[in-house]
Amino acid sequence: MESIRGKVAIVGAADTDVGVVPHMSATQLCVDAALRALKDAGISKDQVDGLITCNSFAEPYMYHAEAIAEYLQIFPRYCMGVSTGGGTTFSILHHAASAILTGVCDTVLITMADSLRSGLTRDQAMAMQAATGHAQFETPYGPTVPAYYALIAQAHIAKYGTTPEQFARIAVTARMHASLNPSAQMRELITVEDVLNSRLIADPLHLLDCSLVSDGGSAVILTSAERVADFPNHPVYILGVGEGHGHEHISQARSLTTSAAVESGQRAYDMAGLRPEDMDLAQLYDCFTPTVLIELEDLGFCKKGEAGSFIESGAIELGGSLPVNTHGGLLSHCHPGNPGSMFALTETVLQLRHQAGERQVQGAEVALVHGQGGIMSSHTTLILGRDRG
Repeated sequence: MESIRGKVAIVGAADTDVGVVPHMSATQLCVDAALRALKDAGISKDQVDGLITCNSFAEPYMYHAEAIAEYLQIFPRYCMGVSTGGGTTFSILHHAASAILTGVCDTVLITMADSLRSGLTRDQAMAMQAATGHAQFETPYGPTVPAYYALIAQAHIAKYGTTPEQFARIAVTARMHASLNPSAQMRELITVEDVLNSRLIADPLHLLDCSLVSDGGSAVILTSAERVADFPNHPVYILGVGEGHGHEHISQARSLTTSAAVESGQRAYDMAGLRPEDMDLAQLYDCFTPTVLIELEDLGFCKKGEAGSFIESGAIELGGSLPVNTHGGLLSHCHPGNPGSMFALTETVLQLRHQAGERQVQGAEVALVHGQGGIMSSHTTLILGRDRG
């Protein structure tokens, strides 16, 4: 089977301001991210012939990608709007790569943004949180998204003896990394005790175990490996990609402690010809602290049931064996909903360009980036490299 390994590269990447950005709508943030990525890539909008966006909760359009193309006044050969939750960013990358390699287009702009902090009322936000459940088996009992992830956390605690302190350490590490990131929404250092003493949201998850609610946008630009010399920055190559899909609703999950990240990770490793021990860093979807713990295990960075001690050892901190979420992640950098994982992608581009400043992982050559959508439902794993491999 033909592989995309090393044949497509990210040649532009940029983020908007994040956090509370009331002076810009979701659409304006999406366009702002696009313009910043174009500037980073050193090209004009007229050189883009492929466009992919993700629809917005705060400012939705029936045809979102076409609306953004109209706003930008570009007329792409390839235009697509997507929405598969937090995995959207990464699952769409191999579609864009395939479009490039099959000659459908040459240069693809992927831009995503939302205004969950400024663009939604509290009631609208709560309605969105409550709308994900199974109509028959979940919604009648009133859980919101945090409760579903708390169920996962409780299952891991029951099966492996994981502790709330180990979950909390993930949030502490994310904040430590965010403190080194000038663009992060939350930069004040926190302790394990701060996490455990923050307001209980859904047992065992406290407020600081939960991701932020943010405004923000992010964009990347892809082209073929043969064209990277036309762009000013060091290219970042797609070496491997894999998807895994286990369920839609958490009540239908085959397991609460093992996810389809097992399959998505293995498929990405196989395409790249690499293994977990080859990764210099990882960006793992951290909408709630338990997701990081389960992803570490499912992606092969430690054995099942051992992620808690792996985290306590300092392995996921800068300077550890596997720095995780070096920008601060969804827990501390920002989380504007579906586009949230985009920031893990742009951070990885900075890391592999060796442009990440104080939080730079020294000598970073290969990175794993993982996103998931739904309630640990749909998973996509990317392996990116500084060289084609």
